[in-house]
Amino acid sequence: MTPTPLRVLFLCTANACRSQMAEGWARALGSDLIEPFSAGVRPSSLDRLAVLAMREAGVDISAQRSKGIEELGGRPFDVVVTVCDAAQASCPTLPGRHVVLHAPFEDPPRLAALAHPDGDVTDAEALPHYRRVRDEIRRFVERLPEHPELRTRAASPRSLSIAPPAKENLP
Repeated sequence: MTPTPLRVLFLCTANACRSQMAEGWARALGSDLIEPFSAGVRPSSLDRLAVLAMREAGVDISAQRSKGIEELGGRPFDVVVTVCDAAQASCPTLPGRHVVLHAPFEDPPRLAALAHPDGDVTDAEALPHYRRVRDEIRRFVERLPEHPELRTRAASPRSLSIAPPAKENLP
C-alpha cells in the first residue's frame, strides 16, 4: 500500500524565489511521498531568474505564481518548511497538526546585490548565485521524505531548525 503523501508547504517572505524552487523540485523529482505547495507571508511576483535557473536544471516553474498563505484555503499541512529567517519569524498559525522545519537558504537576489554593490548586476553575474541556491534546495528536497522528524507523520506539532545541505560545488 502506497503511503499518503506528506502535504508540505514551503514558506518564504515573497514566494518569489526559494519557496518556488522548492515546490518546483518537489514536483519535478516525482516523489509520491510529497504533495508540495508554496506561499509567502508577503507575496510579490515570481522571480524571472529563479525561473531561468530552474529551467537550466530541466524544471519549468514558469506556470507557478506568487501567492499568500490565505490563498491556500486553510488546508492542513503535515510539514511547513520555512526557507528564510523572515518567514520563520512571521510564520502564521496554520490549521492542523504539523511539523515546522526551518531550512534557511540564502536569498539569490540579495547575494547578487552584495557581490555587486554598484547596483548594476547583469543576469550573467546574478545567475551563479541562483544556481548555487537552486542546487542546495534540490539536495534538501531530495532528503526531505527521510527526515527523522517526519517519520512520525506530524503526530504532534513541533518546530525544528535544520541546516540546509552544505554548500558544495556540483559537477
